Amino acid sequence: MAMLRSDAVEDGMEARLEQYFDRMGLVLGNKQRRASFATYAVGLLSDAERKSMEPLAARACAEPSQMDAQHQRLGHFIKDATWSDERVRAEAARYALELMTAREPVISWILDDTGFLKQGKHSVGVQRQYTGSAGKIANCQIGVSLSVGTRADHLPIDFELYLPEKWIEDGALRAETRIPASMTFKTKPELALQMLARALKNDVPRGVVLADEGYGNSKEFRQGIRELGLDYAVAVSSTTKVWLVDRSGKIWSPRVGVKELALRLGDKGFRQTTWRQGTRGTLHARFAMRRVVVGSGKGPAPKHAEPQWLLMEWRDDEPEPMHFHLLTLPEDSTRKQMVRLVKERYRTERAYQDLKGELGLDHFEGRSFPGWHHHVSVVLCSYAFVLAEKLRTFFSTLGRQRGTRAYGGTARAPLRGLLHHHEAGDCAQGQPMAAEMPPLPLISSSNNRSEPTDQNMTQ
Repeated sequence: MAMLRSDAVEDGMEARLEQYFDRMGLVLGNKQRRASFATYAVGLLSDAERKSMEPLAARACAEPSQMDAQHQRLGHFIKDATWSDERVRAEAARYALELMTAREPVISWILDDTGFLKQGKHSVGVQRQYTGSAGKIANCQIGVSLSVGTRADHLPIDFELYLPEKWIEDGALRAETRIPASMTFKTKPELALQMLARALKNDVPRGVVLADEGYGNSKEFRQGIRELGLDYAVAVSSTTKVWLVDRSGKIWSPRVGVKELALRLGDKGFRQTTWRQGTRGTLHARFAMRRVVVGSGKGPAPKHAEPQWLLMEWRDDEPEPMHFHLLTLPEDSTRKQMVRLVKERYRTERAYQDLKGELGLDHFEGRSFPGWHHHVSVVLCSYAFVLAEKLRTFFSTLGRQRGTRAYGGTARAPLRGLLHHHEAGDCAQGQPMAAEMPPLPLISSSNNRSEPTDQNMTQ
């Protein structure tokens, strides 16, 4: 197996990586799967520019004659072996969360989706559809993700592949890409709820669910979150209808659209709030908040609707309020608390950039449903290990007093010197909202041969 370069590895990291592989091997069930998992993960953690199976197999081989056999072993492990994605991802999450929650509590569960650009039409779930990653309609797959966040750290723990209806209804497509017979069509919000339920089953520390309009506009999605016993802070469209309520929860106004309500408040109804220091100065906007109940359709106000907060945002570069969130937080929550919470959602974009640019999330070239999920599982496991190493850099041991730093940098600052950043192929380069990924272990194959090159987009 390729070895970690000694000049790039903190004392003990190599041993911890082996222990981590052993831990995952217990979940995978046998030594062969453990070995293939380790080979695949080491390749993902390496500084290779392309992280599909063929170049990963090449890096793992001391002799060129062994490459075909290694490629077959990795292909079987990713595409054919029947191991549980849920159990593997849950174990990786537990590993990183042990250190995350020793530092500070989980505050958010962040739902989002990202695109995987493709050239052909044979990869499972691919079609022309809008992806925010590219900012346009493109030929792509869409993956829905769940991440766990503290104030300083962000851990992606789960993914589901969105399958458009044609992939569910076409028997030939299902057979070709091995979509399970039990799989039915699910919207992105339904996939999100499925992941939330899974996280609860696996005892992931709870946080407030954050999501954009694509999820928050769904009444069924919001109700589903509450039925799971979770709070939410989700974006909604400007046309969302609400009734204002007083402190007792009694409705005291006619139904009104949230944008119309914001315009009625006028400039004097908004207060400037800063949520954090950015790379170009403080990040701030003007906000207003009101207690409301949410309506649906054109009927009367619901009799037993839950009062919640409406947070309205008016950015300095916009002529009017254009961003709105519904939050099921306690009545005594402050404006600053709510603003800081909803702004946590934007950190997911940084995680996508790291998952794609560093760990090859979008480099999978297989076409099957099981293969896509197995590849994503190893990527998530690799991310969890790297995040744990970052936390070990901040705190020398869990036994130290919480809050005592072993590193002099700021909480969200990247750790320089070891990181091998590659640009994600379809990841939008917006304003950075969170720290970069911590340094990855630099890994080189034992004979330092260069791996075969291939195209950035796959079939």
